[in-house]
Amino acid sequence: MSFLLPARHSAFAIAAVLSLAVQPALLVPAQAADATRIIALGGTVTEIIYALGEGDRIAAVDSTSTFPAEATDKPDVGYVRQISPEGVLSQKPDLIVAESGAGPADAIDILKASGIDFVSIPSPPETAAIPDKIRAVGVAIGVKDKAEELATRVAGELRALEDRIAAHAGPKKKVLFALSLANGRVMAAGANSSADAMIRLAGGENAVSSISGYKPLTDEAVIAAAPDVVLVMSGGAMHLTAEQAFALPALAASPAGQSGAFITMDGLFLLGLGPRATEAATDLNAKLYPESAKP
Repeated sequence: MSFLLPARHSAFAIAAVLSLAVQPALLVPAQAADATRIIALGGTVTEIIYALGEGDRIAAVDSTSTFPAEATDKPDVGYVRQISPEGVLSQKPDLIVAESGAGPADAIDILKASGIDFVSIPSPPETAAIPDKIRAVGVAIGVKDKAEELATRVAGELRALEDRIAAHAGPKKKVLFALSLANGRVMAAGANSSADAMIRLAGGENAVSSISGYKPLTDEAVIAAAPDVVLVMSGGAMHLTAEQAFALPALAASPAGQSGAFITMDGLFLLGLGPRATEAATDLNAKLYPESAKP
């Protein structure tokens, strides 16, 4: 039997999965440590498994798994929130490790009922949760000690970055993360989103922190937000260009529109909240404050 699998990813796909809520508990089957054919559902889960040196145990990935490059050579079982259980099971996995919110729900129910070990990894949209996410993946695949080492290193990097940025603190730039344009409205990231967490880690201020999650903004809301910078994800089917963004009168009239301040970054790198978060935030900080030394 063959299966048609969707393209690697879109901007909305990445942002949607990276804003999923945390699940209350991590249930790990005792035999999961012996798994040699792991299905990784979620780009950050895949990235962490590779960072732990266990990438050779991955049998297939979802379409948001774009890093490292070797991951894109694995069979693709579809977008993490639109998984086909038949496609997953056709890979004959002995363990499925999924970011919380993988779906749809009926597909996940089928996978859980299949007898294949299934572990859901909590994915709260906070940088402080990254070390525990790494630990959870390590426990799921039976490399707890390696995961603790990586988690400890990443936690130290996050603290050091926060301290360096705080030491160079000045006026914060207001950043509007624009996911897409829909019917002439900006789909923006508010509080409780990965974009918000990364903007704050990079020393910026979310221009629309009064909203929660991803929501379309009225022209009045954009004008009130008065962003200094517009931040978007590069690539994907819904990639937003500077020309498209600043063609909107409300954005064109903003400080960002007047100065042409527009930043693009890879979606998984920027929003993954994984082992590369400190690197991504450092990059974003340099783009936000090019006049200052890098933190």
